[in-house]
Amino acid sequence: MMMYSIIIAVYNRTGEVKELLESAEKLDFDRERFEFLFVDDGSKDGFQNYIENYRSKTGIQIRIIYQENKGPGEARNNGMRNASGQYFIFVDSDCMFPSHWLCTIDREIKQHGYEAFGGPDTCHESFSPLLKAITYSMTSKLGTGGTRGQKKSIGKFYPRSFNMGIHRKVFENIGGMNQLRHGQDMDFSQRIYDAGYKVGLISDAFVYHKRRTSLSKFYRQIFNWGVARINLSLAHPSLLKPIHLIPAMVVLGLILLVFFTMIFPKWGGYLWATTGIVYFLVNLTAFFQSFFQYKNIKAAILSPVTLNIQVFAYGLGLIKALWQTKILGRKEAEGFVKNYYSKKKLESR
Repeated sequence: MMMYSIIIAVYNRTGEVKELLESAEKLDFDRERFEFLFVDDGSKDGFQNYIENYRSKTGIQIRIIYQENKGPGEARNNGMRNASGQYFIFVDSDCMFPSHWLCTIDREIKQHGYEAFGGPDTCHESFSPLLKAITYSMTSKLGTGGTRGQKKSIGKFYPRSFNMGIHRKVFENIGGMNQLRHGQDMDFSQRIYDAGYKVGLISDAFVYHKRRTSLSKFYRQIFNWGVARINLSLAHPSLLKPIHLIPAMVVLGLILLVFFTMIFPKWGGYLWATTGIVYFLVNLTAFFQSFFQYKNIKAAILSPVTLNIQVFAYGLGLIKALWQTKILGRKEAEGFVKNYYSKKKLESR
C-alpha cells in the first residue's frame, strides 16, 4: 500500500498550524500510511518546541526538519529528500483538511494512475466574511478564469503547492523546485508536464485555505503573483497567456482613458459612461455570485472590493515586472519582499 508524506514548509508559522493539525487528526485514513513532515526554515517563534510538544500527544506520525533560512523552495526540496512516502504532498501551513481529503487522493491515484496531481482550495463555513470574499475572487471564473482547480477552466490546470502531490520518481527524475521568490510551484508543474508525466486535477480533494487575513496583505500577495507571472514566462514562455495580461490591460486602459479625456473631453465622457456601466455590471455580478455561493451578505459586499484589488494588484505587478525585465533588462523582476527569508538572507541574495 502506498505511503504519503505530507510536506509543509514553515517560517514563523506556529500560530497557523494548530488548526491544520486538528483537522489532520480527523482524516479518515490509516495513520500508518501517512506522515506529516514539517521543514522549519529557520523560524524564530518556537515552532520546533511547539511541534515536539504536539507530537508527544498525538498518534499521527510527525517529523520535523530544521534548516537555516533558505526559502520555501529549498525547504520543500529538503522535505522531499527526507520523506518516507512513495508520494509527496505539499500543503500550506494555513490550510485545513476535510476528513475525506487523503482517502480521495488515494482512490483517484489508484483509479487514474496520476504521477502528479493537485486539488482546489476553498473556504470553510467558519471563515470570516473577508476570507470568503478573497476566496471568491481567487477561485471564481470572473476572478481567475477558474484556473485554480475548477473542472471547467479557461486555462490549463497547474497544481499549486497549497495542495499538490507528486510521485517520488518525479522528484528523482526532474529534481526539485527552483529558487524563484514567487511562482516556484508553477515552474515545477510546467517541468512535470514537459517531462511527460500524467497530471490530474482531483476536484474532491480540496483543502480549506485561510489565505491572507487583511486587504493590504492580499494586495501584496497578488501584486507579487503578477511579478511572478513575468518571471515564469522568461523560463517558460507558454506560461504567459493573453488571459494573464487582462489585468494589465485594464490598468493601462484606465490610464489612457484619463489622458484621452483631457484631450477630447466630450468623447472621453462617453467612454467613461460606458466604462462605468461595464464596471457596475461586473461588480454586481460578483456580489450576487458570492451571495449565492456563501449565503453571507458581508462576504457578498466585500467580494467586489477583493475582486478589484485582485485585478489592479495583479495588473500593476505585471506592468512593474515587464518594465524591470523588458526595459531595464533585469534577469528577474522583484515585487514586495515576503517574510520567507530573513533579513540576513535577503541581503545576501
